[in-house]
Amino acid sequence: MKILLLRFSSIGDIVLTTPVVRCLKQQLGAELHYLTKEKFAQVLSANPYLDRIHTFEKSLAQIMPELRREKFDWIIDLHHNLRSARVKWTLRRPSKAFDKLNLEKWLLVRLGINRLPDIHIVDRYMQTVRHLGVRYDGKGLDYFIPGREEVVPGDLDARLKPGRYLVFNIGANHATKRLPPEKIAAVCRNLPMPVVLLGGQAEQETGLQVAMQAGAHVFNYCGKLSLHQSASVVRQAYKVLTHDSGLMHIAAAFRKEIVSIWGNTIPEFGMYPFYPEGQNQNVSMQVEGLKCRPCSKIGYATCPKGHFRCMQEQDVAGICRALK
Repeated sequence: MKILLLRFSSIGDIVLTTPVVRCLKQQLGAELHYLTKEKFAQVLSANPYLDRIHTFEKSLAQIMPELRREKFDWIIDLHHNLRSARVKWTLRRPSKAFDKLNLEKWLLVRLGINRLPDIHIVDRYMQTVRHLGVRYDGKGLDYFIPGREEVVPGDLDARLKPGRYLVFNIGANHATKRLPPEKIAAVCRNLPMPVVLLGGQAEQETGLQVAMQAGAHVFNYCGKLSLHQSASVVRQAYKVLTHDSGLMHIAAAFRKEIVSIWGNTIPEFGMYPFYPEGQNQNVSMQVEGLKCRPCSKIGYATCPKGHFRCMQEQDVAGICRALK
């Protein structure tokens, strides 16, 4: 059996599809192909369960002839949007798509009516392959780091020892998912061991500002490491403090203890850290009782209400206690 999986973006969403990949390979022995955007292919580059990764940049047109030649038996649509519909329509192969629960999310965001089922998105992904006789194996998420991308913490700084530093992932795609810099610095000042700040190029300036304000025990590596290198630093950390972001899910794939900070989004959307069955090593920090939460299922560049209480009122002392 030859199967094409569709998930175009982004880092965390792709990591959350890895149980489907693993279970299809181990339970069916299927030949597995994965279609994603070129910039996210690195997330899957070392995954041993995938036979081939197909990529595109802006247009799907160039990749379609290649996909037609593969003559897939099934298309498993884990993105479920207009672009994935175009792929299915063009290839004309049997397909199954996961339920995005868009109506339920709209009701919660716009009207404050919660009709969301108490189910993680991984379980909804797994439902797309149930008709093939595939069941979730209870083993959690996967993330594989190429050997050349592994990091020795001491090579970054001699004061960093495996298992004896904290990671603070200060990045997230949208500003309303991120603590203000002064809050990040306040947390870091109160942590009793070395702290490695991780994030992308967009967080470089914030990381520099926080490191200067918080003390010599804070090390800014925002924008300085590749995704795999950042994942390696996360894997070797004592614990991980993180916003709702891709690195949060990578940390869960390594079974790390996580303190996750939630702003405009909420864990009830079903994308909280996902662990193997019987494990729950996440503590979610959020400001309870705000009627404006969630204001979006994704996020904004600025708070729509102007007050940003979901992050401004985060309990710094409570975050530090959760880490200890």
